[in-house]
Amino acid sequence: MVNYNLIREINDSQIDELVKQLDASVEQFEEHIEQGPEVDINKIVQGKIVRVESDFVVVDVGFKAEGRVPRSEWSEDEDPPEVGQTIDVLVENVDDELGMIEPFGMVELSKRKAQKIKTWDAIMRTVKEGQVVTGTVTRKIKGGLLVDIGVPVFLPASQVDIRRPAEIGDYIGRVVQCEVLKIDESRRNIVVSRRVLIEKQRQEDREQLLRELEVGQVRRGVVKNIADFGAFIDLGGIDGLLHITDMSWERIDHPSQLLSVDQEVEVVVLEIDRQREKIALGLKQRQRNPWDDVERKYPVGSKVKGTVVNVMPYGVFVKLEPGIEGLVHVSEMSWTKRVQHPTELVEQGDEIEVVVLEIDKERHQLSLGMKQATPNPWDEAETKYPVGSIVTGKVRNLTSFGAFIELEEGIDGLLHVSDMSWTRKVSHPTEIVSKGQEVRCMVLNVDRERRRIALGLKQLEEDPWKDTIPNKYQPGQVVKGKVTKITNFGVFVGLEDGLEGLLHISELADHKVENPEEVVKVGEEIEVKVLRVDAEERKIGLSRRRVEWTEDAGSAEKEKKPQQELRGGVGESGPLIK
Repeated sequence: MVNYNLIREINDSQIDELVKQLDASVEQFEEHIEQGPEVDINKIVQGKIVRVESDFVVVDVGFKAEGRVPRSEWSEDEDPPEVGQTIDVLVENVDDELGMIEPFGMVELSKRKAQKIKTWDAIMRTVKEGQVVTGTVTRKIKGGLLVDIGVPVFLPASQVDIRRPAEIGDYIGRVVQCEVLKIDESRRNIVVSRRVLIEKQRQEDREQLLRELEVGQVRRGVVKNIADFGAFIDLGGIDGLLHITDMSWERIDHPSQLLSVDQEVEVVVLEIDRQREKIALGLKQRQRNPWDDVERKYPVGSKVKGTVVNVMPYGVFVKLEPGIEGLVHVSEMSWTKRVQHPTELVEQGDEIEVVVLEIDKERHQLSLGMKQATPNPWDEAETKYPVGSIVTGKVRNLTSFGAFIELEEGIDGLLHVSDMSWTRKVSHPTEIVSKGQEVRCMVLNVDRERRRIALGLKQLEEDPWKDTIPNKYQPGQVVKGKVTKITNFGVFVGLEDGLEGLLHISELADHKVENPEEVVKVGEEIEVKVLRVDAEERKIGLSRRRVEWTEDAGSAEKEKKPQQELRGGVGESGPLIK
């Protein structure tokens, strides 16, 4: 209801002034309604807190409307919001779809996002690619870690360390230094690398270390990796190789018997290749070398005891003391046994007695012998088997040139084919003896140094070529024999058991014979005339074509034949046979 009493007290001029002011306000309000204030979405604006509620903080952002910020955007570490406080906020949304705020409407604001954007802008003004930044690892995400350097940046798993860790989540909460690899301003994304910094630092440390290193220095390092052939030791910027042979004076099968990963060790620098940045290290060199006085402790010829530590096809390794080992070759294991493999006599772990045969101090090698620790049966061979004595043995092995007769274990004698028969031409020992057969022989020779005994079978009988054969077969005598073998130069004729003569091709027939098989056959019995008997050469020369000749005819023929042909009992080729 209008208060007329108040109106009466106002004069006309005052009424006119009030009407003018009211008209101006209405005009401004109508203009505001027609246009409405424009709002830029995702823009940071400054506002004043006008009211604090339980879930929201109401902020005047200057659009003749109020915006609201979730109360949760104030962390517990911050001071609580207060009325009248000025803050920066990000405009996230408005009620009107056209981006126009209705009179007295609400605007969605974010204080936290505004802070992040401002921080990002500040980082972009200071951080460049290649720059080193420091931050705290906050959480693990797919493919790597997030590091807070004021804004979250991405640290790929492959860039966490030189060797990718088994679990990168162990880095959460750690403060790390990284190098900025890439900045994507449009996507507000930064990729960093810790590995690059480590590699650069290691390179600097490596160069410094190489300048300081000298052969013979003792250095402390950390075992980084173990392989079958040795271990890699980090000396502080560069890795050196500690080969398995330089770990201990004793034999070890694998480096893990002495070392473990991350173990600290003191090693000696053995060799430096500065150009290739390779370092050879030694661990055993920190200890006394047991080989320094090996010649005094184990002189050549001394008899010692040791333990079999390794068995190989060619011999066994025997440990005399820690760090001192020697090889017993398979040939030095027995005087008598023919050892095919060391396990026939010893096994790993056996304690045996050996004799030192040879010392190579520089190469750390000892040659040992097992058989030398026992008597050598060959030392008594000349006494046990004197020349001319009759012995009995078993045929152990046959070869093309003879038979090996075992007289006792490890002592063999050789029965050569030439010593098997006085009269028979033996092509192979199987014609006379067989493997496993027991035979009697005569000892012909003993060579103790070469460990050889020569045996003879024919020597058990009288040599028929001394008297018997020369007396039985006289030149000009006609005898019967059987063809035993045919060759291109003639025919062998068996006169009696083991005794053969040669019928040369020129003595087969009166005409010229090209092929002996055209005239005679193997096994055929023929008559032949004895031309010559050579007791020294053990040869008998025969003729078939002269069987019917008389002495006069024979004399005439001799005049036609060259003396050389008659003297050899052969034609153009081939000797008389034994």
